[in-house]
Amino acid sequence: MYLIKRNQLIDNWFNHDYTEDSKLWRPNLDIEESDKAYKILADLPGLGREDLKLSVEKNILTISGERKSEEEKTDDGSLYRERCYGKFERSFALPENTDTEKIKADLKNGVLSLTIPKGEKAKAKKIEIK
Repeated sequence: MYLIKRNQLIDNWFNHDYTEDSKLWRPNLDIEESDKAYKILADLPGLGREDLKLSVEKNILTISGERKSEEEKTDDGSLYRERCYGKFERSFALPENTDTEKIKADLKNGVLSLTIPKGEKAKAKKIEIK
């Protein structure tokens, strides 16, 4: 049986790297599909438009941004944090039938909503040999 001392357990818990350089933060999201569009909802509490960047390149949608750490000190110098801070990036390969020129983004109450309309599917084309 493997035993761990209580202090070791607490030290391990509190020694997670939740600094601004941390790679631990990946915002939670939902992806929905309807007949007309794909929708991505990302939880980004505390972020504003100026903290986010959205881009599409070669049919890859990238959501990136940064949540800056709030400096907060207590009288005895101790501080416990569960919220993650730092930079994040999420990328998604979009299906070929998306219309990337008409993507709409809205940020409201800490939720980023992306609507990605579907375009017409590429039609099969007969190629004549000359």
